[in-house]
Amino acid sequence: MSSGLLFACVGALLFAMGVAGILLIGHLLRRILAFNVMGSGAFLILVGLAQRNDVPDPVPQAMVLTGIVVAVAATALALALVRRLHTLTGQLELPADDA
Repeated sequence: MSSGLLFACVGALLFAMGVAGILLIGHLLRRILAFNVMGSGAFLILVGLAQRNDVPDPVPQAMVLTGIVVAVAATALALALVRRLHTLTGQLELPADDA
């Protein structure tokens, strides 16, 4: 098994764990953390599949670096929204949908 395939498999596992966390956890801070784990898994998959004959391809690596910057900005926005929700309602979970 090559290192690229190992990175891709671990990335797929992290992605699945992140999706499960987003779907199963109600606490908003933990959902943000699960979203970041899912993003890290996607980045690992991209980097792992970008290696051909143990020579890395620079284009997917540049895409991953750009994705990391976007993920940090999205996390900051999500944390600001959660803080605002906590200020307004005093809760860190979304209200139940009774419809």
